[in-house]
Amino acid sequence: MDELYYQYHKTPFGDLIIGQFKGELCLCDWRFRKQRKEVDTRISLATTFHWKEESSPLVLQTIFQLSEYFEGKRNEFDLPLRLVGSDFQQNVWKELLKIPFGKTESYSDLARRLGNLQAVRAVAGANGANAISIIIPCHRVVGQNGNPTGYASGISAKLKLLSLEAKGNPIRQLSLF
Repeated sequence: MDELYYQYHKTPFGDLIIGQFKGELCLCDWRFRKQRKEVDTRISLATTFHWKEESSPLVLQTIFQLSEYFEGKRNEFDLPLRLVGSDFQQNVWKELLKIPFGKTESYSDLARRLGNLQAVRAVAGANGANAISIIIPCHRVVGQNGNPTGYASGISAKLKLLSLEAKGNPIRQLSLF
């Protein structure tokens, strides 16, 4: 049986669970999110593996790149990804990867880019199901009026991530939070 290697990692905004399967990052998600069980079940059902709390070179590389991001030294990630979800969810997540660092888009912007303006709620649902937070930047999606809306780790974390990116400053220099 294959193994999904995972490790918990503390960040300035909360604890993450970072996991890799067959050399691809499939999990970088908030450890204590409301939908933790649903996300883990979706990943478990997509592949046959055993969860093993142990680091791996890819998990360590992910932690390194995240540390650079939080220090204001990185605005793009270079990691092999395994997107685990429906075709629609995967298409939404691929569109999220196109939102530039320091920019935001609305759910309706994403629905428009996907060619279906009627899919705004489905886009929001797929955004919320993202299991590779920060790296697939679901925090860059805001409401039509530009205000931040729900986030797996809470609005406070989303605002901090957006502030970090907007200012391009290391988190230790932010005085708003």
